[in-house]
This record gives sequence, C-alpha cells and structure tokens, in this order.
Amino acid sequence: MNSIKNIIAADWVEMGGIPLRQPLPNGLINNIGPLLLIHHHKSTIPADSKPGDVGVGPHPHTGFAPVTFIFEGNVNHRDSRGHNSIVEAGGVQWMNAGKGIIHSERPSAEFAAKGGVQEIIQIWINSPAKYKQEQPKYFALNKHEIPVIEEQNLTIKVVAGKYGQIQGFSEMQSPMTILEVHSAGKASHTFQFTKGYEHAIYNLDEAFNAEGNLVNGSHLVIIDNETTELTVNFDKPTRLLVFDMEAINEPIATYGPFVMNTQSEIMQAMRDYQMGKMGILIEEF
Repeated sequence: MNSIKNIIAADWVEMGGIPLRQPLPNGLINNIGPLLLIHHHKSTIPADSKPGDVGVGPHPHTGFAPVTFIFEGNVNHRDSRGHNSIVEAGGVQWMNAGKGIIHSERPSAEFAAKGGVQEIIQIWINSPAKYKQEQPKYFALNKHEIPVIEEQNLTIKVVAGKYGQIQGFSEMQSPMTILEVHSAGKASHTFQFTKGYEHAIYNLDEAFNAEGNLVNGSHLVIIDNETTELTVNFDKPTRLLVFDMEAINEPIATYGPFVMNTQSEIMQAMRDYQMGKMGILIEEF
C-alpha cells in the first residue's frame, strides 16, 4: 500500500497585507483531523522599525488553539487576559482560545529596532465542542522546555504529545503528536504514526524522499490514516512539521478567527466580541 495519498504545494496568499504560504486549507481539503490551517511566513524586519508597525495587531480568537512556531527572530505575545511574553527562535506559543480572547503577535521592541529575519509558522487546531466555552489559556514554550531526540544529522523536537518514550506539551484538547524536525544533511528516520489518526508532513526547505516520492520544500504531504510508519530520507538540510492527530468528528463552522460547531454559535461569538466579552487589549510600546 502506498502510504502517501497526496502531495500539495503551498499557495501564496496575503493576510492583512502579510504574504505567506498556505498549504492548508487548499483546493482539495479543508482540514486534516483537527488541523484547520497552516500559515508559513518569512520576512526581513527593517532596522529601526517601530514594534507597533510590524507583526500582527490585536485580533480575536475563539473555539480553537492557534499555535505559533518561531524558527527565526522572536514573537512578543500580548493578550486580553494580561499575558505578555517574548518567545525566541526555537520556541512555540500555544493558546487554547476557548470562549474567546484577543491577542497580538509582534517582534519584540528590541528585535524591531535591530531588524533581521523573522520566520514563523502558525497552525490552527480545532477544539472539541466540550472545550469551546472554557476559559482561555496561554502557554509560552521556550526552546529549552521542548524535549529533543538527537540522531545522526537529525534533531526531532517533541512539541506536543508523546513520541516513543518522550513526552512533550500535554495541555492539548484532543490526542495528538506534533514534531518539529531538523536535518543537518544526509539522514534517515522512520516516523511512527497512530493507526486511524490523521497524518501529515509539511516540508519547509529542501527536498526529501519518502517511498520513492520526492517532496520539495513548501509542500504538504497527506498520509493514509492506516499508515503506522513512514521512512523519510534526507540529503540536504531541511525542516519539517510532522502531525499525528485524532479526528474530532464534529461539525465545523468557521468565520474568520472564530471556529465553532454551528452558525448560531458563530453569531454568538461575534456578538461576544462586539460586546467586549473577550476582553480588551491595549498595546503599550
């Protein structure tokens, strides 16, 4: 059986004037289990930038978890629940938005002043219905807090869930494993998946080979859900995000930054935001 169902190129899109690659959703699929969206952005912040002029300003979320991987640069997260933290390259920001929260994600003032490359990936993970009305929670996972598996020319960061005997972040709202993989050159690894879960790999950089399929950078690999292992061979440095997630199997209703189960719940979320029930975020620089 061929484990790979499809290989999809990430389209260029523009969100609020910010160009980025979007491998999910695409013209073929809207979601992979609870994984609703992948946005990959890389840009150079000019030196002497004002922090309020770069990044993404205050905006609401409800009903899902926006998760941000910082590959280069840093991200200063602020939200309407009073969190204000800076996560540097190698770290991850995880926010279970629950019943609603307003946040912003910008380079820190120091980084904006000196300038440099910022590269991030944000994913959206749907929350089961029973968690959509919970209080929001924010978690800053710095680089040293994420467990790592080291192999020859290969680093596997266990960002969420359990991989082998290594336990990563555990405050997810449905079962999953998410890995961030860095190859330094020629390497090989057989990834283990859970039978019946939804599996995917997003490749950021150089091509890798899997079951005779050459997968170029900025491509999303959809893997058959009966697959329990897939061997990936690298010849050059590249980075991957690997997903192994249990499907939620509930209706999905979306409108912009709101993800609920019905359109009436979407309308209520919009009213809650307009009435200030998600709080207020006033940024100070």
